[in-house]
Amino acid sequence: MQSQRGDARVQLPQRHQAEIFGRSLDQLLRDDHLARTVVAYCESLDLSELYAPIKATHHHLGRPPIDPRILFELWLFATLEGENKGRRIDKLCKRDLAYMWICGEVSVNYHTICDFRTQHHELLERILTDSIALLHLNGLIKLETIAQDGMRVRASAGSGSFRRQDSLEESRQAAETFLQQVNDRDDQEDDEDDDSTKGQRAARKRAAQERLDRLEQACLEMEQMQERYAKRNESQGDKHKRSEPRASTTDPEARRMKMGDGGFRPAMNVQFANDADALVIIKADVNSEGSDASLLAPMYDEVCKTYCQPENYLADGGFSKKGGITHLEEEGTKFYGKLYNENKLLDQGKDPYAAKPRENKHFTAFRERMGTEEAQAIYRRRAPAAEFPNAVCRNQGLRQFSDRGLVKAKSQVLWHALAYNFRRFRNLIDKKTERTYLEVLMS
Repeated sequence: MQSQRGDARVQLPQRHQAEIFGRSLDQLLRDDHLARTVVAYCESLDLSELYAPIKATHHHLGRPPIDPRILFELWLFATLEGENKGRRIDKLCKRDLAYMWICGEVSVNYHTICDFRTQHHELLERILTDSIALLHLNGLIKLETIAQDGMRVRASAGSGSFRRQDSLEESRQAAETFLQQVNDRDDQEDDEDDDSTKGQRAARKRAAQERLDRLEQACLEMEQMQERYAKRNESQGDKHKRSEPRASTTDPEARRMKMGDGGFRPAMNVQFANDADALVIIKADVNSEGSDASLLAPMYDEVCKTYCQPENYLADGGFSKKGGITHLEEEGTKFYGKLYNENKLLDQGKDPYAAKPRENKHFTAFRERMGTEEAQAIYRRRAPAAEFPNAVCRNQGLRQFSDRGLVKAKSQVLWHALAYNFRRFRNLIDKKTERTYLEVLMS
């Protein structure tokens, strides 16, 4: 190495020189770092319900757990950074200054991080609702025009995990037999086995039980699909008979859905209701429906129940089903969306906005309204109001669920909704007080 340097004088690394750094983590993190804003916002939230299950108190013995507020701050900051894996966050907490600053020398592990993400969907939904309601009360979010849209997100299930009813029942019986064999083997084990062997037996038994539980749930899901399958084939006849339904053995609540690229993959349908003026998410949901046609009225009812009745409601052609539109119009909300075959009828020289026979007055009012330039101008607000939050959430990492089941998937979606709204609240400014919406929430 010295021969390569020749006569050149360079500064050599001193890796064995002991030094004492007199700076704290807080001094190392710059004052305008995003992590500081995230922690300040989380400290303003009411997270008291996270502390209720903790048994270690000042009057009882026990090892104190990790402060759940740290875990909440970690997940919100990680989602903003596009990090969605518990193992990845665990590594960042050991080498990234921002994550180390949030932890504040508290040791975390990926098991605790991953479990926290999916255990508090009701709290996440309450925080989302409270933030929107508070800003609405202050007149910052109007909730006059709401846009709804759905996007299909890849589920945590393989395409080869789907089985028909007969194959599913065989797999369930095999899993039940295997669990019984595991239990019988454990009863015959020598009581003097070491701790590692006992741990292996417990893990083997837990894995067998979890597989049986998933298969039993898949059988229940199959029963519901078979009922809809029979009704659909009965109404459409043999000419349009569909293929026999299948259920996944790894994520029973996932369905094969048509994705944006035209392919079919296991997925779940994520629904967002957004305020068209502030471009913030006010409601989020996850379901197993492959089509958006029947999801308009349920989301609308949730918006009305949680906040207030909007004046206008925007959605694309996938939601333009007579039943849902009629429900909104009957309640007094004007719906704006694409008519069925609207462009095709216009190309043929026909008027898609003229009243149709055997059509109720509410749907006729919607049809005639969409023929006006004013209605078309209002409907053009749908794209930025609905598609922009979807795009940002996908950029944050909402491309595939890492957890199985609708409840855990909804928790993941709510983290993305909170992170998205956090970005918007930092950018939106109250013209009267010249404060950001985030400062209003934190005050």
